Order: sequence, then C-alpha cells, then structure tokens
Amino acid sequence: MSEYVLALDQGTTSSRAILFNREGDIRQITAREFTQIYPQPGRVEHNPYELFDTQAWVMAECLRQAGVGAGEVAALGITNQRETTVVWDRATGAPVHNAIVWQDRRTAGFCDELKARGLDGVFRDKTGLVLDAYFSGTKVRWILDNVPGARARAQEGGLAFGTVDSWLVWNLTKGAAHVTDESNASRTLLFDIRAGAWDEELLDILGVPASMLPRVARSSEVVGEAHPEFLGRPLPIAGMAGDQQAATFGNACLRAGMAKNTYGTGCFMLLNTGDNARRSGNNLLTTTAWSLSGGRSYALEGSVFMAGAVVQWLRDGLGILREAREVEELALSVPDNGGVVLVPAFAGLGAPHWDQYARGAMVGLTRGATKAHVARAALESIALQTLDIMECMEKDAGVTLHALRVDGGASRNNLLMQLQADVLGAPVERPRVTETTALGAAFLAGLAVGFWSDLEELESLWRLDRRFEPAMSRAGRDALVGEWRRAVERAKGWARE
Repeated sequence: MSEYVLALDQGTTSSRAILFNREGDIRQITAREFTQIYPQPGRVEHNPYELFDTQAWVMAECLRQAGVGAGEVAALGITNQRETTVVWDRATGAPVHNAIVWQDRRTAGFCDELKARGLDGVFRDKTGLVLDAYFSGTKVRWILDNVPGARARAQEGGLAFGTVDSWLVWNLTKGAAHVTDESNASRTLLFDIRAGAWDEELLDILGVPASMLPRVARSSEVVGEAHPEFLGRPLPIAGMAGDQQAATFGNACLRAGMAKNTYGTGCFMLLNTGDNARRSGNNLLTTTAWSLSGGRSYALEGSVFMAGAVVQWLRDGLGILREAREVEELALSVPDNGGVVLVPAFAGLGAPHWDQYARGAMVGLTRGATKAHVARAALESIALQTLDIMECMEKDAGVTLHALRVDGGASRNNLLMQLQADVLGAPVERPRVTETTALGAAFLAGLAVGFWSDLEELESLWRLDRRFEPAMSRAGRDALVGEWRRAVERAKGWARE
C-alpha cells in the first residue's frame, strides 16, 4: 500500500519536492535554487529548461534522501508560481523564449493601452482580474510580437502556451499532456472564471490563438502519468493548483469566510467565498480557488509583490544581513522603527493600489537611523501591506476576520507574526506544517486517487503550532498605520515622473 504523496513546488526562486505521509506530516524536503535573469530594469526571466531540470532533480533526490521507493508513492501533486509564462514549440518541446516571470513589468504600457480603450471592465467582469502586467495573457502576446516567427508559428498551431504547471506536466509526460487546472487558468486574463472556460473575446483582444492553450482540468484529477524514466515507474499526476490557491487548500481554509496569508517572495491573502465569485469594489481580485468533483470554489485575493523579497534585498542589495534569518534578531535589537518607514514597491504596488509605476521608498531617516531600524521597518512593511488588503477584503465580503491563518517561509519569523497580529488587531494562527503550498498540492492529488477520503479528513489534519494575539496599544497601532499610509502616497507614480 502506498504511504506517501509527493508534492512538486515550483516557486519563484527554487524548485522543491516535499514528501507527505497520511497524517499530512513532512517526511522529506529537497530544494534547489535556480537562476534569476534580469535582462533590463523591470524585466525578470527564468530559463524554462532550468525550471524543469531542477524540479526533476529534486523530485528524484527527495525520494532517495527519504529512502522511499516510487512504489510507495500514491500520486504526484504540482503547485507553481502562477502567472509566469512559457511558450514552446509543440514539435520539438523547445521554448521559444525565456519564461517571463510574474514580477516582470514589460507589458505595463500595453495594459495602459487596453485601459485607454475602455476594456478594463470587460476583463474584470470575465476574469475577476485587473489589467496589469502581473498576469500571463499580455506576456504571451509580447512573446508572439517580439520573437521572430513566433506569431506565424502560433497561427499554424505549432506553439503551446502554459503557466509553469503546464510546462512541468508536458515534460513529465514527454509531451503526452498539455493541461492546466482552473486555478492557474484563472490567472491568465484569458479565462472566464464563471463559465470555467477559455474566452474567445479575450483571446481576440490579446491576439492569442486558441490553438496554443492547454486543456483545463479540475484541480483534483488524474491528468497524466510521469514517465517511468524519472522515478523508475509511472506515477499519476493527480493534483494541480497555483501556489496561493494550493496554500489556501493546504491551510484547510475549506469553508467560506476562512482566510490565509502566505509569506513567500510576495505576500498573498485569500478569503474563501465558497461558490460565490464575489466582485471586489476595492481593487482586490476575484479568482478561482479550486475545482473538485463536487464543484468550483472562489476566493477574493490581495497580492503584495514584495514580502520575503524585501528581506532578500536587505541581504543581497544592502548587505546588512549575511543570512535572511538574521533579520528577526536585528529588528529585535531596537524597540521600534525609530521613525523609519520602508515602502518596498520595487516592482510597483499590488493590491489595493495597482500602481505599476510606484517604486520603493524609505522615509523618516535621521542620523540616528541604523540598519536595525531599517530591518524592523522592512518587517513592518510586510505586515502593513497585509493590513491594507484585509481591510478591503472585509468591506468586499461584508465580514470581520476573526483570525488569520498563515504559512510560507517568513511565517516562522515570530516577530513578523506578532507585528501582523498587532496591526490587524486579530489573532494570527500558524500551523505546525507551514509548507502548506506543497501540502495543498498533496491534498488535491491524494483526494483524486483516494489516498485521503474527503474534505473532513483533510480538515482534521490541520494542527495549530502557535497563536499570536494582538498586543500593541491602539495609539501605537494608529501611529504606525498613519506613517505607513503617508509613505505609500510618496512612493506612488514615481517611475512615470
């Protein structure tokens, strides 16, 4: 009998494989970083071959390190950086261009053109998204318009488009399956989230041939088999979901009104709205959460572009940290931010501002400011961006959030989690397993093959590690939030000026 499910977590900076047992506990984690490519300011790319090669390597290495044979694995689940775009040749499997990463801003001007044509409402109504360079559709168009011969080849039916999940499955199945799931499709600007189908009008506006598109599957469904050359035997690929939807599923936010926040490269807060695709009046996104055999669930989402990436910048850009984990100790060495406020709009501002031209700003500096104050301001910026989203989410959904479940690497930072509870004025709940993105992919795959029986069993596997209660005074909170909002206004529109 199979005792494990293997989750492949293809993120923005690393490929990881995590082996989970029947209790939802981690048996083994294996990770490998890959190259970040910055061809010019505002552009971010990945080598598609490197994405797959690192993912295939960690998949096999994870089982080897655990001493587990492929025969003990019931299924593979895949979760991925969502909007990152790959276009490849169907005949050769060769990418026609580097993957264009979700952080990339090269299509911001084209998004402005679409808005000027009055098309924002069309996209909002059908996709639940705003017109922003963040999403996949305009990236596909850029590749077709800028790679010599690409558009002609696509119109002949010779090119395939996919987000990273599709690219992984294509390669794992040796080209036998070109498929995505509804959660990933809902991030492309090409998919009608209520109809659950690719939309001809949107394809026409963006100039993307329908022949390029993958089949859209449920998030929990056997979509193909990984070729035996990878692990020695074929394994069913049975779960697929974009990273933030997978994290919501893995954090057992399975009922309407439950919310989670993931602290990764970016920061992503999702509120489960059940079968109601609730339109936001506050610049949040409406997105497909997942689709199961019993139906489709939706969520409201707020996206922060820079969360853990802020700490990486302290380490790599400013050189004030040797390792990212040092940020907590450094920030704790001072009682407060000393008046320093950091707005990490390095790639613009996401929800609820959606300012493609905002840029990072640090204000309130005096001669007394130190690297410790900057470190504390960096952590506060993550918590404060989350507050901005939560307030909009509560207005849209007409609910008051009673607790926020958290996950992702930075959720292990106790100071950040306490700051988050303080600025939200609500408890923050961290689970024992914070790798909920991978766990969600495992849950979806396990459900499809009967490894786990139903949603109630999955809910029973969620276990609390620590609950952070608000401790900051109301006056202190109000002062911190007020300074933050003044600083955000100063960061907006900077690049255009």
